[in-house]
Amino acid sequence: MSSLGRSSGFTWPLFLFVLSIPAVVAAQGVYAPGLGPVNRAMGSAAVAAPIDGMGALAWNPATLSGMEGSELSFSVEMLIADIETASSITGLGAGVTKSDAGVVPLPNMAWVHRTHNNRLSIGLGIQAVAGFKTNFPADPTNPILAPQRSLATFPLGGLGRVYSEASFIDISPTMAYALTDRLSIGFSPVVTMGMLELEPVVVAGVNDANADGVSTYPRGMGSRYHWGAGVNLGAYYVHNSHWRFGASVKTPRWMEDFTYYADDEIGGPISGSFDLDLPMVISLGTSYTPSDRCLVAIDVRYIDYENAAGFGDSGIDASGAVLGLGWESIFAVGLGLQYQVSEFLVGRLGYVYNENPIPDALTQFNIAAPLHYEHTLSTGLSYQICSNVTISGSYSYSFDSEISGPITLAPNPPTAMPPIPVPGSSVSSTLRSHAFDIGVAIAY
Repeated sequence: MSSLGRSSGFTWPLFLFVLSIPAVVAAQGVYAPGLGPVNRAMGSAAVAAPIDGMGALAWNPATLSGMEGSELSFSVEMLIADIETASSITGLGAGVTKSDAGVVPLPNMAWVHRTHNNRLSIGLGIQAVAGFKTNFPADPTNPILAPQRSLATFPLGGLGRVYSEASFIDISPTMAYALTDRLSIGFSPVVTMGMLELEPVVVAGVNDANADGVSTYPRGMGSRYHWGAGVNLGAYYVHNSHWRFGASVKTPRWMEDFTYYADDEIGGPISGSFDLDLPMVISLGTSYTPSDRCLVAIDVRYIDYENAAGFGDSGIDASGAVLGLGWESIFAVGLGLQYQVSEFLVGRLGYVYNENPIPDALTQFNIAAPLHYEHTLSTGLSYQICSNVTISGSYSYSFDSEISGPITLAPNPPTAMPPIPVPGSSVSSTLRSHAFDIGVAIAY
C-alpha cells in the first residue's frame, strides 16, 4: 500500500485548511464586496460616496459627516453559490461533485446619528463582513472526495465528506468629526465575532488511534464563537460640489486562536488550534456628481493577505496539522453609478473586479472555500414609500470562475520540503453565485 494511502493526513495536508477560512462568495478575497442593498448595488464603492449608513460604516467612518441626516437601517442578503469540484488521477478515475450549501443568510444593521454639534456624527454597525458555507458529500467516483478509508477503490485515499461554515461579524461603534467644512476624519474601534466550523478537523492533525496503519483526520466540529479586535480609520474631503475624495484603513482583525474539539478513531478526545487574523485593507476612493440626479464613484483597495496570520503562512507540522494557506495580497476595484429616476425612485449599477489571491498550483487547497472570483456585476433600486422610510433591493451575479492545478502530496513523514505533484493528476474548482439583498432605512 502506498505511503499516501497509509496517511491521508499527509496526503492532502494543506487542502482542508481552507475550511477554516472565513469567506464570502464573490468577495474581495475574504471580505464582502458590499454590505447592504445600496452598497452592493454600487459595487461597494463608498470611500468617498456617503449615500447610505451601511456603506459608510463598512468602508470609511469619516463619511458619516457627509450623510444627509440620521438613519437606522436593516438588511439581509441571501447568497446562493453554485460550486463544483472535479479531480482525476490517471488510471484511478475521475469525477465531478457539487456542493449542496443551500442559501446563506447575511444580516446587517447600521445606525448613523447627526448630533446637535453639527461637526460630530456617531454611529454603530453590526455587519456580517464574511460568511460562507460548503457541503460536499463523500464521492467514491471523485478521487479527492473519496472516503478517507476507501483504499480498495482508490489506493491514494481521499477526504470523504467536506463541510465548512464561516460567519464573521463586526461590531463597530463609530465617530466622525468635521475638522473644517471640507475635511472630516473618522475612527471606529471594532470588535469581531468569528465562528468557523470544519470537517474533517485538519487543524488537529492526523491520528491512527486504532493502529490499523491508516492515519486520518478526525471528524467533528466542536468549537465556539471566537473574539477579535481592530480599528477602522478614515478621512473624507469635499473638494467642491462635484468632486469628493476619501481614504480609509481597516487594520487586521487580530483574533484569538481558534480551537476545535473532536474524537480520534476510537472516540478519544483530540483537539487542535490555529492562528488566523483577517487581513488589513487600505482603500482610496473618489466620487463625482455631474448633476443633482447622478453620482459616479470608484474605490481602489489593497488587501494584505501575505502578512495576515493564517493567510500568509503555509505548511504543516509534524502531526500533519495545517499551519497556513500561503495566499497572495491583491488589489480590488469597485465602480458604482447612481441615478435619480424620479422624486421617489433611485437606480444603481455596480461592478467589482478583484485579483485572484489563489495561485492555480494551490487549487486543491481551496476547493472548500473557492474565493477565486474576479468579476461581479450588481444592480439595484431604492423606493421612498413615505417621507422617512425607504426600501432598497439589489441583485448581484458573480461570473463563472475556475482554477485548476495538480493534486499534490506532502512528504511522509512531514518535512520542510514542498508538496510533490502526483503524475497524471488534476483538480479544479468552479464557482458562480447569485446574491439578493433587501433592506429598509428609516430617516429621522
